[in-house]
Formats: sequence, structure tokens, C-alpha cells
Amino acid sequence: MWSCAIEGCGAEAERAEDLLVHQATEHERLQCGVCGTVLPDGYFAIRHAFDEHSRAEYVRAYDADADDIRKRESVLDAIENEADLDEVVARINGGGDEEPTGSHA
Repeated sequence: MWSCAIEGCGAEAERAEDLLVHQATEHERLQCGVCGTVLPDGYFAIRHAFDEHSRAEYVRAYDADADDIRKRESVLDAIENEADLDEVVARINGGGDEEPTGSHA
């Protein structure tokens, strides 16, 4: 079971893909504290911060520490080891929220 860790939410999903679609479509977008890009909260915000910016930039912009970095890196690892991100992007871009007939394996 996957749980949405966006503050105040707590929604749960059986599949990581469903949780990512939830985060991208059911929550307000936020502005990156480093560059100002507006993007979905949760996984997508973490991925953006770590792919586009240095850890030092993240620490300064979000008043974070090494534990914050490790926690978010573990979230990225868990999701990226489980989720079919191509499916997630297709569902978000297509506007559909239906589950696919195949499974990620």
C-alpha cells in the first residue's frame, strides 16, 4: 500500500502509479524554491529538485539538512523501483485516470 505524504492528505493506493497520478491531479501545484518552476507536489517536486538542482541548492532553498535529503532520496528510489513512470505520464497527459490492463513487472 502506498500513502500520500503530502501534508494533510493521507490518501492510499494499491499501486505506486495510482498514487503518483493522485499527487499530480488532486493536489495544488507548487513553485520550486530554487528556480520558480511550477510543478506537481510530492514525487514530481522531489524528482525535479534533485534532477535539476544540486543538493546544496535544495538545502539552502528549503532549509533542509542531510536527513531531509536522505528521506527524499529513499522516496525516489522506492517509487522508481516500483512504478511504471511511462504509464503515469501517459495517464496524466491523457487526462485519464483509468488503470491499465497490464501490470508493471
